[in-house]
Amino acid sequence: MYRRRMRDLSHPIRTGMTVYPGDPAVRIEPALEIARDGVAVAALHLGSHTGTHLDAPSHVIAGGRTTGAIPLDELVGEAIVLHLGEVAAGAVITLDDLRRASADLEADLRPVVVLDTGWAERFGSADATAHPHLDRAAAAWLVAHGMRVLAVDLLSPDPTGGEGFPVHEIVLGADALIVENLRGLAGLERHPRIGVFPLAIDADGAPARVVAL
Repeated sequence: MYRRRMRDLSHPIRTGMTVYPGDPAVRIEPALEIARDGVAVAALHLGSHTGTHLDAPSHVIAGGRTTGAIPLDELVGEAIVLHLGEVAAGAVITLDDLRRASADLEADLRPVVVLDTGWAERFGSADATAHPHLDRAAAAWLVAHGMRVLAVDLLSPDPTGGEGFPVHEIVLGADALIVENLRGLAGLERHPRIGVFPLAIDADGAPARVVAL
């Protein structure tokens, strides 16, 4: 029987895992136990932007769509994976950098744009917040040329600890979506089909299982 191969691009959710500075800490602890209660149930404490997650427009746009208003068919689609190599700490990813990763970016573009910077390997490390970030002009160009989902292997496409969230405002302000904290992008083909499956909650974002077909 034919089976499609799938690659999980999500970080496992664990107690004490890295979160964006100021976000709720993650705790997973027993609430019920088989020996005492007859069943095992875990209590989860985490924020809506824990681990690999989806940002809805309402994350930074007053009155923007929440996760409950985003249909799943908007979260499954053809992607372009832009392998940018090892990007330096604090570097600005420009449109020229994106063009170097794809010789004909206009023709190559897909609704889901995935940026592979190599920084998934630093998730959980002390320097995770020193990640590179996307130039606002590059973000505006992507939106203007049909991008509907920006997915990155970073804590944020904006600089963590910087002034404001310009890339968030450009992308989410266009009613498009952002996915943060991907992993496992190395060696991924240029045009996979990507599925983003957030928890079924109505909020400003949600942890998500992200899969490449």
